[in-house]
Amino acid sequence: MNTSMRVRAVVLLAIVLVPGASLMAQGTLERIAKRGEFRIGYDPDARPLSFVENGEPAGYQVDICRRIAAGVREHLRLPDMKVTYVPLALDKRFDAVADGDVDIECGSTTITLGRQERVDFTLMTFVTGGTVLTMGKRRIAALDDLAGKRVAVIPGTTTEGALQTHLSDKHIDARVIKVADAGEGLSKLQSGDVDAYASDQIVLVGDALKAQDADAKLSFAFADELFSYEPYGLMVRRNDADFRLVANRVIAQIFRSGQFAQLYQRWIGSVGLKPSPMLVAMYQVQALSD
Repeated sequence: MNTSMRVRAVVLLAIVLVPGASLMAQGTLERIAKRGEFRIGYDPDARPLSFVENGEPAGYQVDICRRIAAGVREHLRLPDMKVTYVPLALDKRFDAVADGDVDIECGSTTITLGRQERVDFTLMTFVTGGTVLTMGKRRIAALDDLAGKRVAVIPGTTTEGALQTHLSDKHIDARVIKVADAGEGLSKLQSGDVDAYASDQIVLVGDALKAQDADAKLSFAFADELFSYEPYGLMVRRNDADFRLVANRVIAQIFRSGQFAQLYQRWIGSVGLKPSPMLVAMYQVQALSD
């Protein structure tokens, strides 16, 4: 048996012996067609981009994924294709995409080159930046004023790295406190255990809204500055150009047709946050022709 035949034999053996290997050997579109199901991973706690409202997945990113599902259904000519929403924890989202547990992830995931060693991304869908949230009565307007303060951040996020870099570069002597999730960060902020909570600005907007839903008396404030550039995309399996093209065609059409304005106003503009010049430029640049 020559080398080529041996390699093929090993691959076939793996497909037979490893559960799910035959599906993983296929492209995403082929897997969806075989299952008759499109699996959307989402973050249940990233309002207004991806969250749960009235028991159902909702948000700006989730709405884009719904339109991608329609595009996949049309592309595969599967009118009865089922769409399943899978809630994902932040620390499980990359594995879920890479392992094929979901076909696409629609949350608040920043596109980075390092992450593209494991997964791929669609066209950018949103652009934001890292900043800090404080209680209204203890507002920190300038990031330089974080000196001597305690700042909460979720470890393993791009925000953590960008915050540490900014503090180091600017010689700001702040104490970074690691928290498990947004709930813990906001809890420590409200109790005074930390002076600020750092995350992407758009995520902090959702966190503040959620807290105010529970207690309308709460008052929050944002710093006037951003310490990072955070381009968001939808996460897909690596090296699957066919599926990524279907998703990108839908996204480009949303931008090209101006439908993005309705999505933005429904989920983000309604809380009073205007689109930044950087976000407007993203919409224009990625309105690609078919």
